[in-house]
Amino acid sequence: MIRTEFCEQARGNHREDIHTDVMVAGGGLAGVCAAINAARAGATVTLVQDRPVLGGNASSEVRLWALGATSHMGNNNRFSREGGLINEIMLENTYRNPMGNPLIFDTVLLDKVVAEENITLLLNTAVYQVRKSHPKRIESCDAFCSQNGIHYRIAAAVFIDATGDGLVAFNAGASFRIGAEARDEFGEGMAPSSANKELLGHSLFFYSKRMNYPVHYRAPDFAYTQEEIGALPRSKNIQSGDTGCKFWWLEYGGIKDTVYETEEIKWELWKIVYGIWDYIKNSGRYEDVENLTLEWVGTIPGKRESRRFDGEYMLKQQDIVDQREFDDAVAFGGWAIDLHPAEGVYSDKPPCSQYHAKGVYQIPYRSYLCRGIDNLLLAGRIISASHIAFGSSRVMITCAHGGQAIGVAAAMSVAKGCDPKALLDPPSIRDLQQELNLLGQSIPGIPLNKQRCLSRQARISASSTYSAKTLGPAQGWVELTQSVAQMLPLREGVFPTARLNVNAKRSTRLEVQLRVSEKRQNFTPERVLSSQALELTEGEHEVELDLSADIKHTQYGFVCFIANEDVELATTDRRLSGICTVMHKEHKAVSNTGKQVAPPNSGIEEFEIWTPDRRPGGQNLALRFGEPLWLYGLDQLHNGHTRPRVTSNAWVADMEDPEPAIHYQWERPVCLTKLRLFFDCDYDHALETVLMEHPEHIMPFCVQRYKVIDDKGDVVYECDRNHQGVNVVEFSQPLKTTELTLRLEHPSERVPAALLEVHLEGVQG
Repeated sequence: MIRTEFCEQARGNHREDIHTDVMVAGGGLAGVCAAINAARAGATVTLVQDRPVLGGNASSEVRLWALGATSHMGNNNRFSREGGLINEIMLENTYRNPMGNPLIFDTVLLDKVVAEENITLLLNTAVYQVRKSHPKRIESCDAFCSQNGIHYRIAAAVFIDATGDGLVAFNAGASFRIGAEARDEFGEGMAPSSANKELLGHSLFFYSKRMNYPVHYRAPDFAYTQEEIGALPRSKNIQSGDTGCKFWWLEYGGIKDTVYETEEIKWELWKIVYGIWDYIKNSGRYEDVENLTLEWVGTIPGKRESRRFDGEYMLKQQDIVDQREFDDAVAFGGWAIDLHPAEGVYSDKPPCSQYHAKGVYQIPYRSYLCRGIDNLLLAGRIISASHIAFGSSRVMITCAHGGQAIGVAAAMSVAKGCDPKALLDPPSIRDLQQELNLLGQSIPGIPLNKQRCLSRQARISASSTYSAKTLGPAQGWVELTQSVAQMLPLREGVFPTARLNVNAKRSTRLEVQLRVSEKRQNFTPERVLSSQALELTEGEHEVELDLSADIKHTQYGFVCFIANEDVELATTDRRLSGICTVMHKEHKAVSNTGKQVAPPNSGIEEFEIWTPDRRPGGQNLALRFGEPLWLYGLDQLHNGHTRPRVTSNAWVADMEDPEPAIHYQWERPVCLTKLRLFFDCDYDHALETVLMEHPEHIMPFCVQRYKVIDDKGDVVYECDRNHQGVNVVEFSQPLKTTELTLRLEHPSERVPAALLEVHLEGVQG
């Protein structure tokens, strides 16, 4: 028994002092990725999260799907899913949770964090005050856990603010902005003519469930009436079958103070949500709703925008649209510039306006460096960006990608005994970029530095290489109700002739074009190199395509078949790495109407948008070529690029090869310490975390089984359950050998084995 006597003075809470290398405030995806990467890089980390679960807007408390550059596969950003740790997390979630259960995604994040011995996780703990040792330096942060009553004082060398509202940066005195800049401040065409305080609002989601019996619903008294809901400008958007983040447009708060009035905003959204459910159930406007029940309503809203802090560089509209390159790039984005009317559901304007760039854009390290506070890094939606650029950089997977970059930067700063800004020194920033790319970050335009890779001294051979005389046998048809293009990586030279079976329902003319992008790294088919018109009679034909054109640069090309509802094209079920078909079609979820039309003087480009079908659709065309296309090769396996960009950057085995293998041979023994294998995990597929289901739990291109064999023929490592894009094979003792063989198994009978990159670490002799 514990007995405590009355005390005349107010008692203080129990206090614990924590000393750590890196403190991360905020456990959304950006904070989680920052914490894990810093811990894996050797730093001790304290991760402080004010909620009972991790994930922020992606958690089961809010249930918004996490997305980034893939944008529901509704833009021209091919092979653009963010790499590194966030890709590891997304692939793990798909492996365990292809049905998109938000509770399971919570456990995926918790598993990843608690697996790191270097992380101290404090849930239900809110940071509320900063202590400074110098005007430009944080010494410690005070935090309080509502569940155990403990007051924590956390001292660290480096602090990362991933709180969403920038609580640490704000308390530390950092400069920040709220609202939109005027157009003339940065010359952004999409900015308003004068600065304002208008923001993007909050959204609150709900889930419904169908029972096998009628369910009665009576709205709470605080809910808005059916008449009030029906008067909302967006009530016409309500669909009885929609649920969860399909109601992303149910938004409010952009005209309020989204920090200090967030509780009032939540109550307004509750009134609307419960009123909408009453409207669906009881207004008589919707059919087949009798058995629906309200299963879940969010208790905290998903917040989009509040403070944005000043960094050493502010990302702008032009950086996104022009795809500007930075020497200190550490992450990338690719979501549209996505802005919403501040009035939210009370606005009579469209719920959002999304304007896409022609490809992904780099984000510089300087945008994550807090101006004025030397040992503070910014993560998530508070990074240094204008309001317009924020419209793209704010989405969760882009935030996570940047978070994992600064997690590595924080650990490097601790190891070097310097502040994060010191890493802007060119040799240090190159070291940071190399470390990130070794983890699979895939910074656009910045390949792995292969100078220390032992493959440079090896003689490399393969058991086979896929010969692209054909993309696969004809096994089906696709109707040409919309224009279809076969994407192909092309090398300098003349495009060869090709053959394809087509079926004409009646006599017609088929138009075919060969297109490329203006920028080699993009996947926007905007420039026509050659064209051909084919006169077809009714029936099935083998047609010859003569699209001979001089290909001046290595880049992706598009064999475009212009829409003709009287024509079908032969397809194949074979899937090949770095190869896909795209369609000139609409994708309303991301404001894609097939062609982006820019407002006058907006600084936005106009172009066609060609997007793939999700699996199980999206088959390749059964093209046959007069001479094999150069699609894959061993030279691409060691060029430093870990995903398709400009070319496939892949080695692919012949489908008939029973034991695909890559063989390394050195004249003198080498001591291998680590192998990094970069497999094809289909970077083109969007892996929405919740609500949407995925057709498979392992990406179909991913090699699941492989062996590593030394010069004695011994298997020194074996994997039979891989589903990740990056595999690290680390030897407990250096492996001394003159030969190394990687023996792979085809993922399936329809997909040949592929590798995107191999990095061999160790020393010669």
